[in-house]
Amino acid sequence: MRSEALRTFCLSLPHAEEDIKWGNDLCFLIGKKMFTVTALAPSEGHFASFKCTLERFAELIEIEGIKPAAYMARNHWVTLESGDVLRDAEIKELIRESYGLVLAKLPKRTQASLGKPAKRSKPRKTAKKKLRSR
Repeated sequence: MRSEALRTFCLSLPHAEEDIKWGNDLCFLIGKKMFTVTALAPSEGHFASFKCTLERFAELIEIEGIKPAAYMARNHWVTLESGDVLRDAEIKELIRESYGLVLAKLPKRTQASLGKPAKRSKPRKTAKKKLRSR
């Protein structure tokens, strides 16, 4: 996958936005939270980073060319060292999964403003005060 194809795909996801952070990183966001990061200029050893599940994280870091993301590995982010480590379809699937993970963690109000129905909790039972007769 090439950088422009990555950018086009990320921006095709509903409500996705892009922002430049730290001077050289192109970040793709949903609800102001990052789901994918790539370098503005091609750089050695970093094509894209994204969030994944703990299980997927363990699987991916076993593949040559994929490593735990600097500073974000504790949150289960991985880094693809180049765009040809995986097939394009696999990269898209992983980015779509990252997008979904980040979207699910957004506050319910933010999710609702993006058009995703927030899960409704069961109505709370309120305790009624007992009136004592005198």
